[in-house]
Amino acid sequence: MSRASGQPGNRPNRPGRDDSPDRLYTLTGGRSRSAPDNPFDLVTLVVAECDPALGMQSEHAAILRLTERPTAVVEVAAMLRLPVGITRVLLADLLAAGLVSARHPRRTAITDPDILEQVLVGLRNL
Repeated sequence: MSRASGQPGNRPNRPGRDDSPDRLYTLTGGRSRSAPDNPFDLVTLVVAECDPALGMQSEHAAILRLTERPTAVVEVAAMLRLPVGITRVLLADLLAAGLVSARHPRRTAITDPDILEQVLVGLRNL
């Protein structure tokens, strides 16, 4: 019986936490963490390099559909309702197979001293 609803079989809506450990173990082939050199952090943008293929694991196919346009890892995990760690393992599999590409969002460094001075003055005026 579920504590949240008092009804058998009804579970609270908590992404990733209600998935059975067996299911998550099966999704990743027993891996709970990705390799240390995994390029995926929460804001890494993922882009599909192809369409899903027949016979592909359903989560891999879902990732390819979700990433037709650049999508952050954290968004993919949320849409799949999977823990980020599990999502990173799945993304690493797709990257190794050449089915997705990954890149970090570009950050432009502000090095102009005049702009930095204006920001500092603005902060002081707060």
